[in-house]
Amino acid sequence: MNSYTYPLPNLEDYDVSPKTGFLPEEIPLNHLPPYYETWERIVKNLPALLLTRRVRSMVDKLPYLTCEHLTSESEYRRAYSVLGYIAHAYIWGVNETTDRLPKQIADAWIKVSAHLELPPIATYAGLVLWNWEKIIPEEDDATLEDFLNNLKVINTFTGSLDECWFYLVSIYFEYKGASVITTGMDAIKYARQDKPDKVRDCVQALAEHIDYLGTVLMSMQEMCDPHVFYFELRPYLAGWKNMQDVGLKGVYYGDLQEPKLYSGGSNAQSSLIQTLDLLLNINHYSTGESSSNSSENAFMNEMKKYMPGKHAKFLNHLAKVNIIRDYVTSRALSHPDLLLSYNAAVAMMKTFRDKHIQIVTRYIVLQAQKSQNLGSEGAKTIRAGLAKGRAPQKSMQLKGTGGTALLPFLKQCRDETGSTAAGNWGRRLLTDGPAYKKKKDVESEISLNTKPSVGLSSRLSDDKSNLKYGHW
Repeated sequence: MNSYTYPLPNLEDYDVSPKTGFLPEEIPLNHLPPYYETWERIVKNLPALLLTRRVRSMVDKLPYLTCEHLTSESEYRRAYSVLGYIAHAYIWGVNETTDRLPKQIADAWIKVSAHLELPPIATYAGLVLWNWEKIIPEEDDATLEDFLNNLKVINTFTGSLDECWFYLVSIYFEYKGASVITTGMDAIKYARQDKPDKVRDCVQALAEHIDYLGTVLMSMQEMCDPHVFYFELRPYLAGWKNMQDVGLKGVYYGDLQEPKLYSGGSNAQSSLIQTLDLLLNINHYSTGESSSNSSENAFMNEMKKYMPGKHAKFLNHLAKVNIIRDYVTSRALSHPDLLLSYNAAVAMMKTFRDKHIQIVTRYIVLQAQKSQNLGSEGAKTIRAGLAKGRAPQKSMQLKGTGGTALLPFLKQCRDETGSTAAGNWGRRLLTDGPAYKKKKDVESEISLNTKPSVGLSSRLSDDKSNLKYGHW
């Protein structure tokens, strides 16, 4: 059975919604049953416990609770989110990091994670997908504007508006991604039916959706200050893999005798991002290597393990039927407008990755440079980089919370996107030479000094104006 005859995925089978994408259609729970009230009390007061550095002493006093009283998928998701916040606060939230989680939370976290087919670590799913609710529950969402204006985050580490915005914009990003999924699936369906005009229309719509998501991405800077993000929030998002530079070689869960190594929350854990790549047949390879001498990117594949089990299975299914690029190239001579439309979608995806690099430069690279200038005494007063009181040295390679070498990884992903273009002219246009790339990177970093002036009221887009929102 080949890509043209393999059954198309049924979205509902994989907990993917044509309305909300990878977000659950059902509003996530904001509170567990009474048996778990001690967990809820900790996570509710987490900002205060971190501020006073009492989080470890409070967690150490927790009773040992089992998972027997979790009776629904929504309760398991809520427990996973709650335990993720508590555990990361426990590891990173006191003067010195610790490499051991008490069994009061470790044992339950392991069992909850296994049920959801996720690792016991704070993932994008726990921090974003299952961490929102309505401000006024009884209000109906008659329009998209109603939905957006009635959203709030359930839990945070810091209690700051910056952190709330950081999550809310990702929630909106995922919500808007539903149209990407349905449009991409339609394009595959029409390609199978050999309807090039229909495929062209879908690919053009896909290009417009991706362009819109790029606008969404850039407006994170509206209400999330880079300094607050880097020094106050980002330390808690880190995992315990490739973190030797900041003093952590793994974490022991309860009575387990071997430490666990897990990556922290990462944008690559968004199933929507990988869906975009799959729909356009964009392949990624190990950092520093190319398609001619390397297998597919191990990190991107590894991130599927950090997605809800059904979402990861959806990506695997989509990889078996993603024929859009193959169909476009086979009809390039007879339908040049189809080729042009496909390359426009690839160009939008490449621009999206350029914008991601700009955001990372502003929120991480430039902030890391500031931390190097603080000196040892200054570094003791704030959380510098990924661990409190330990600023990254100039000799260290800057890493993401997922543990990867940050800018080399992102820049290679961008360049691989451009090389996916179909046809010689398209590839020439979207593949940058070394000198051009260097110039572009410099220009991107310089452009970060300009901050958009879009207010909270500009949440929606119509035919005349685009929504300004942001993404992790």
